[in-house]
Amino acid sequence: MIPPIASRFVAGETPAAALDHARERNDEGVKVILNLLGEHYDDPEPAREDAAAYRQLIDDIADTELDACVSVKPSQIGLDVSADLFAELFRGVVEHAHERDVFVWCDMEDADTTDATLDAFVDVATDNPWTVGQCLQSNLKRTREDLKQVVDVPGKVRIVKGAYDEPSEIAYTEKARVNEAYRGDIEYLFEHRDRGVAVGSHDPEMVSLARRLGEEHGTDYEIQMLMGVRDDAQRDLAAEDVEVWQYAPYGGKWLSYFYRRIRERKANLLFAVRAVLGR
Repeated sequence: MIPPIASRFVAGETPAAALDHARERNDEGVKVILNLLGEHYDDPEPAREDAAAYRQLIDDIADTELDACVSVKPSQIGLDVSADLFAELFRGVVEHAHERDVFVWCDMEDADTTDATLDAFVDVATDNPWTVGQCLQSNLKRTREDLKQVVDVPGKVRIVKGAYDEPSEIAYTEKARVNEAYRGDIEYLFEHRDRGVAVGSHDPEMVSLARRLGEEHGTDYEIQMLMGVRDDAQRDLAAEDVEVWQYAPYGGKWLSYFYRRIRERKANLLFAVRAVLGR
């Protein structure tokens, strides 16, 4: 059972609990991206099991009227075993989603996975247009060139600052430089796309930038934030007719995810404690 202090960041241990969470957020105007917790499998069996779980979750979403979709991690569905297994399982999930009219996001993990992840995205999106989206990380120095590679792909693109601790040879490590790259990448997407732009950020400055650029360019876009972080802002933005998606993980592997959220930002622990105490 997930303790109250962790349940702020995790939408339950079962698909049913995750779908209930999505229904509650939908009632507040917020859409939900559901992620089954799990990553870095070096055995093909759990990778295949989680891919099957995602196909079932896609069916569950399709059989409801929920504004919800799914998000997978490459290392969860085979990339740590082989690029071929990941490509096979990812395609299977996306093709099933395409049949059921449910959207699939693919997260981006550490820099070593970037090429295989982008190759799979471009390949699958070409055959299943506007069914799949890919995340890219602005802290990587290569990202602007990667954006040029995917800007015309018929799928959504989510841009985030990046949470992985990468070496300075390949990544910007100073906060100000990451913010500069992130602003530039957001501007590039809005200038070159008329749809399918996702800005994954809790930074009010970046959210305001996205709103301004969306109005200037007439681009369809969405704001994405994590469950448990700036929940009030998510509801407020949705009330102002901004398309808001909350990334909500669920599943039995919740403990390591919760610790990661706390390590990333100590304020998250304060938010969680206040939520538990009702203050």
